[in-house]
Amino acid sequence: MMIFLYGIILILLMNTYGGYKVGYLKKSNLLYSQILAVIFTNLFTYLQIAVLDKHFLTPTQLVKMTALDFIVIIIWTLVYQWIYTKLFPPRKMLLISGSRSDYHLMEKINSREDKYEICKVINIQMGISLLEEEILNYDGVIIGDIESHERNLILKYCFANSIRTYNVPKISDILLKSSVELNLFDSPLMLSRNEGLTIEQELLKRFIDITGSVMGIIITSPLFLIIGFIIKLTDKGPVIFKQSRLTKGNKVFQIYKFRTMIQEAEKDGIARLATDGDSRIIPIGHLLRRTRLDELPQLFNILRGDMSFVGPRPERPELVELILKEIPEFSYRTKVKAGLTGYAQIYGKYNTTSYDKLKLDLTYIRNYSFLLDLKLIVMTPKIMFMKEATEGVVGEKTNT
Repeated sequence: MMIFLYGIILILLMNTYGGYKVGYLKKSNLLYSQILAVIFTNLFTYLQIAVLDKHFLTPTQLVKMTALDFIVIIIWTLVYQWIYTKLFPPRKMLLISGSRSDYHLMEKINSREDKYEICKVINIQMGISLLEEEILNYDGVIIGDIESHERNLILKYCFANSIRTYNVPKISDILLKSSVELNLFDSPLMLSRNEGLTIEQELLKRFIDITGSVMGIIITSPLFLIIGFIIKLTDKGPVIFKQSRLTKGNKVFQIYKFRTMIQEAEKDGIARLATDGDSRIIPIGHLLRRTRLDELPQLFNILRGDMSFVGPRPERPELVELILKEIPEFSYRTKVKAGLTGYAQIYGKYNTTSYDKLKLDLTYIRNYSFLLDLKLIVMTPKIMFMKEATEGVVGEKTNT
């Protein structure tokens, strides 16, 4: 039974963290995912044995077994990644761009040179006939942010010719994708109820928030004392930093965080995000931000009902006001409570653009379920120590 439970837990965690995604994740990410899954599985198994034996055993065997697991993981990953690379060389890609700049998209795709090679970029203004001739010369087509009519023509042409396509979804695509199929008539219909969470979902979510935040505060109370002491020792200012943020229904609340920047970091009155190498960050602040421990005090926000464990990241009112001028749909994020962790926090980065954050958050809102919340909570430890998840913006920016 112990072996059976070990296998089930390991498979679940490996699947959740992406440990089986050979060729999909970067080599470092794949190794990290598998190692993290093994560490948590081994710790859980050790606690099981301790409960059954009614005392904590010497963890020597656990450490030896975990070290052996690491060796097997490294060998397995390197071998299978090598095999995958030989079987599936990088795809030759054509990028079709529109009026909106696709610089960020190109930068992200070029970072995976093991999977994709953008050989040519053509603007949609060159004409559909020219594009159709070019498309046949490549393994796949990346369709950037272009008008729906032209995009539909390209999609149909690629489908007819069995050409793989990678599409940048529009907000309407995300809303439509999560709709329900209706087969009441001989004409297919897609139903979008466009509501928030049901009463039952709200009650269950609130129960989990209260229970989880109380347990979290009790368990992490030693960290509160240690971090607070270090901040006082190094910078002498207040330990807790308060800031106005927006939550469900655009309600303004005061978010709590461990202070990671010098006092009066924005004394000029201009709201700005942290940048790479930001001189305003205090010494302990770098560690707190990298591990996201600076957000621990938000357990009290969750207990108060300002936030939930899972939801869109709460943004500052003044930044949202600027974003809404360019992206009016950004207000859709406040259909649910803001969250400590969330879909955009797991699958995005600190410096992910506002438009992409909106798409990620809408994906969560439109596909909400208790199991999705559970998955995102389990995924959170993985991103806490991933450097790319906490990258600051390049240069000085006042929006997200």
